[in-house]
Amino acid sequence: MSVATREARATYAFVERNFNLVKRYWGWEIVWLAYSIANSLAITFIGAGMEQLSGVMIDTSRMVFYLLVGTLVWHYLAVVFDQVSEMIAWERWEGTIEYTFMAPVHRVTQMAGTCIFSTIYALLHTGIILVAVSFFFQIDLTKANLLGALMVILAGSLSFIGLGIMAAVLPLLFTERGAQMTHVVQAVLLLVSGVYYPIDVLPEWMQFTARLSPATYVLDGMRAALLDGAGLDALMGIVALLLASGLVTIPVGLLVFRWGERYAKRTGRLARGG
Repeated sequence: MSVATREARATYAFVERNFNLVKRYWGWEIVWLAYSIANSLAITFIGAGMEQLSGVMIDTSRMVFYLLVGTLVWHYLAVVFDQVSEMIAWERWEGTIEYTFMAPVHRVTQMAGTCIFSTIYALLHTGIILVAVSFFFQIDLTKANLLGALMVILAGSLSFIGLGIMAAVLPLLFTERGAQMTHVVQAVLLLVSGVYYPIDVLPEWMQFTARLSPATYVLDGMRAALLDGAGLDALMGIVALLLASGLVTIPVGLLVFRWGERYAKRTGRLARGG
């Protein structure tokens, strides 16, 4: 068996293992899905009630779509980030962290399997939410550029995978509350990336931070593709920027994680259950 074939099978093994974990904790998955649907509906209903709240005649259908795109895109990116950043927390929870880290498997192989799983899982999860929300709101996609939107979201996934790998170091370094610390990173991105509002309403110093967030460009590209039907030519600049961002964040994330892993092994943190 060639090295490439062996690593490919090992990568698939991590994908399969993560899906088996989802099946094992199916009760939690139902609760999490119900919460996500309720949260998406609550935010989208804000758009539906905007005319009554403001007392001004506005296009509530566009407002609903604007908020819905923001909600779904952020949910997708957050799930990708969570699944990658919490891979160490899951290993601790299952009691397999020492076995996994001492196994004759490249760390990149483990991360590749986790990242593939996170992307597929996030797409399925977000798709279910979209179907559920469509029962409450009429979603007009006749002018949407679905291919362009898919290109933007997949390109944006790379950056969030890189950020997730960096954040995964926190559970290694801080065994007690490292997993919770990853949510701080996510909260900052949520605040500055224009998920529910244009970044122009932010203070100037926060706008500068917003332009450093890959989520800002994913949201801009998705809204341009889905709300305005922007063509592939108009979206290629955003796609190229997101791909370049991913080419930076993923290698940096791997370097940071490698340092964290060595430090955790040297200080005996792998054996600690928190």
